[in-house]
Amino acid sequence: MDSSEFLKARKVLDKTQKQVAELLGISIKAVHSYEQGWRKVPSHVERQVFFLLSRTRAREKIIKPCWVVKKCPPQRRKHCPAWEFQAGKLCWFINGTICECKSQKNWQEKMKICRSCEVLTDLL
Repeated sequence: MDSSEFLKARKVLDKTQKQVAELLGISIKAVHSYEQGWRKVPSHVERQVFFLLSRTRAREKIIKPCWVVKKCPPQRRKHCPAWEFQAGKLCWFINGTICECKSQKNWQEKMKICRSCEVLTDLL
């Protein structure tokens, strides 16, 4: 998540810098640093921001589960944690999902794929 995405997310959430700092359990200085681009947004903060956005946007429109969006065949679904836990609208939040036909090794690899998927991109 870059500085402009972080700022846009805060605006979508309709929160002040102080309020978003409290929500994320970080300092207001960290919020300033992320929004100015002085510091990279850590993956655990990025994850929380997307989670908060998903809960806000979920009330506004219906997001399709990932297995519908990606047209996953039943055999692949059986091995995917998003399907197992019926979390197709939060698939980007769960490690080990089978996107692009394989489980990703880390958060950064996973997010490269998720950033081009409408399940996540519809949040911002």
